[in-house]
Amino acid sequence: MINEKLLQPKSIVVVGASNNISKPGGKVVKNLLDHHFEGDLFAINPNESKVQGIPSFADVAELPEVDLAILAIPAKFCLQTVTDLAEHNNTKAFIIISAGFGETNEAGKILEQQIVEVVEKHQACLIGPNCIGVMTPAHASVFTTPIPELTSKGCDFISGSGATAVFIMESGIPKGLRFANVFSVGNSAQLGVEDVLAYLDETYEEGVSARVKLLYIENINSPDKLLLHASSLIKKGCKIAAIKAGSSSAGSRAASSHTGALTSSDAAVEALFRKAGIVRCYGREELTTVAGVFMCKELVGEKLAIITHAGGPGVMLTDALEDGGLKIPEIADSQEKASLLKKLFPGSSVENPIDFLATGTAEQLGHIIDACENDFEVDGMAVIYGSPGLFPIGDVYDVLSGKMQICKKPIYPILPSVINVKDDVSHFLSHGNVNFPDEVLLGRALTKVMNTPKPLDNAINESGLCADAVQAVIAKTQNGYQPPEVIHKLFDLAGIPRVKEMVATTESEAVLAAMSIGFPVVMKVIGPVHKTEVGGVILNVRNVTQVRKEFHHLFEIENTEGVLIAQMASGNELFLGATYEEKFGHVVLCGMGGIYVEVMKDVASGLAPLTHSEARSMVQSLKSYKILKGFRKQNGINIEKYVDIIVRLSWLLRYATEIKEIDINPLLGNKNEILAVDARIRIEH
Repeated sequence: MINEKLLQPKSIVVVGASNNISKPGGKVVKNLLDHHFEGDLFAINPNESKVQGIPSFADVAELPEVDLAILAIPAKFCLQTVTDLAEHNNTKAFIIISAGFGETNEAGKILEQQIVEVVEKHQACLIGPNCIGVMTPAHASVFTTPIPELTSKGCDFISGSGATAVFIMESGIPKGLRFANVFSVGNSAQLGVEDVLAYLDETYEEGVSARVKLLYIENINSPDKLLLHASSLIKKGCKIAAIKAGSSSAGSRAASSHTGALTSSDAAVEALFRKAGIVRCYGREELTTVAGVFMCKELVGEKLAIITHAGGPGVMLTDALEDGGLKIPEIADSQEKASLLKKLFPGSSVENPIDFLATGTAEQLGHIIDACENDFEVDGMAVIYGSPGLFPIGDVYDVLSGKMQICKKPIYPILPSVINVKDDVSHFLSHGNVNFPDEVLLGRALTKVMNTPKPLDNAINESGLCADAVQAVIAKTQNGYQPPEVIHKLFDLAGIPRVKEMVATTESEAVLAAMSIGFPVVMKVIGPVHKTEVGGVILNVRNVTQVRKEFHHLFEIENTEGVLIAQMASGNELFLGATYEEKFGHVVLCGMGGIYVEVMKDVASGLAPLTHSEARSMVQSLKSYKILKGFRKQNGINIEKYVDIIVRLSWLLRYATEIKEIDINPLLGNKNEILAVDARIRIEH
């Protein structure tokens, strides 16, 4: 558990300190001195009596009590040093920047665990090993630069990679992004990203704690903890954006269903972030741009005004925003619109984008912003203003900065001339503002923020599903893929509508089944895994003679165990499935069937159990959502029934963790009904 000795130590010792600032132990000392650590600072270096002007000791035995120890020594010496400091110097916080531990080999992993045992025995905390360190407003205990301005009005930043933390800060600082606390957790021997986030949640204080959290994650060791504390912080009013690296593929594996082929660790991460309300990013620039959006006032609504003195950037921003679902509405004719136009130079446009020409002045910008704030039906503004370098434009940026403070609607500043008027941009940033030098990156970041659903309260089972009844069915099953009668029982318990089906093992049974269900019917082989690939699905069987013929045809297929006679359904093909991912639980996937799932991989993921709001958000996020609603005179489906089926499946999985893979493909849906046509369920007890 993180403690105050790590965050606000009154004394720090650097073990392995050096006068050579090109060495980690030397640079840590320099950073602590340069950034005015106010407590007692000591060094351990057997060859020096002073290191950069601070007292140096040959051994930790000579030290007084010390709150925080930073180790920059070879890995093999760290265990004894930590032990001595914890036992004799009452040290309660450790940062090990040294490498050569679990990232190297198994022996290094064992050494890590031995250190953790000592740390926990003494109720201390450990960051690292193999990290760059920690920065708080009290101390800059890192061996790297840059060291950003540290303020509670900035971001809390937690990174699993030290080098990546540096690069992300280098991306954010020129945009005006400020930081509150920076944690580089390295190997996370004791404290990982989830643990630091948990501490930030448990100690969160409205108006005092940073409200923006940025995460760079390489391994999610505790999805439940990440979900719990991320969603808790967001419900308290925080904003969280994260990069999860290394999740593009779960590795090659044989999959016997579409769900198994589509689901990967990446789908699980996507589902986790979606449920938690975390904005997922894929690169440094995207992460820091999203963070900049968080630093602005929140956009409530979907209508933006674009104010520009350059046509091209305005067009590109319009495209990026509308591609993401936001609207750039035309400014309706009104007395206020006409009045504004008179205040601008001839040739200006008060449509949307609002173009006040390359010669536009600070005064004119103020008039436009006032009109957007008070008169026009928009929810926010993006202001594009650069310079060819002919003259300073600080007065324009001063007006913009002032309006950003007093306007209730958010204003997103796009100041692209970071070279031509860099002094003016720096002056603008010095007032605590952020800048978005690239309008397209801003457009994509803003739409991503707007399209990320908010976390919901814990799902309540509204399906009426009985856990005991589900488990009674599961208890009687064998491992492996289940026969139709088991699937039918589970679907009926969950309330998942399905086509009428009967299993036949003789010709007469097939005829009776078809007559009972009613023609036309579908006949499917039972046994082979991929029915269609072996010609095991016969559609539109219309009479008894055809039933007899196709029954014998299907029984000639190798490994056939029986024939399924099913009701013919019609409508759009839908897909629904889930797999059980270790640590994450069941990942539910939905989308359109056919080429949309097989070729385009147009699926949305969620973690079971799901609420109706979560399931609806999944469906609405599909690229094919317009088709599902009905498009260009093509009939759509009953969206709410599809959403309800997704929720019912998620609760079935909640009560049957033995189901490791389920694939309902297809569901056939229209405006009236949605029916499960074919399904596979694999159970492992």
